Amino acid sequence: MDRRTFVAVMCAVLLAVSGLILDVELLRAGVDTETHVHSSQQTADPDWSELIASMDKMHMAMEAVMRSGNADVDFVRLMLPHHQAAIDMAKTQLLYGTDAQMRRLAQEIITDQQAEIELMQRWLKQREPGAPKENQPTPPQTGKDHQK
Repeated sequence: MDRRTFVAVMCAVLLAVSGLILDVELLRAGVDTETHVHSSQQTADPDWSELIASMDKMHMAMEAVMRSGNADVDFVRLMLPHHQAAIDMAKTQLLYGTDAQMRRLAQEIITDQQAEIELMQRWLKQREPGAPKENQPTPPQTGKDHQK
């Protein structure tokens, strides 16, 4: 698969997952208004409870991100919990889902989103204060740096 096709597929997966999360969020809004009436249903449906817990965790993590003023950094910091939520939801699908096509999709989401998380983490690390700039050699280590 060439790079252009790979990027197009990744964008399609990201849009699909985002749409799924939006759809679930809209469904959740209806559930939130009925939580007191149907609280026993959430405990009776562990798959639904786990999906909702994944989204709640994502929302808390995204709300904790402080604006940096750098659009690229802010995008990546917000996408990290978003991708992790997709992984968590896909793991729930593997636990409870029975449809072979959805199980394959869930496995692909786990693999792809984890790779993207690792890429974003490396990207952020390169931009931390004191990190070597791209295309600049890392300064040689002195004997003092090697002491424990």
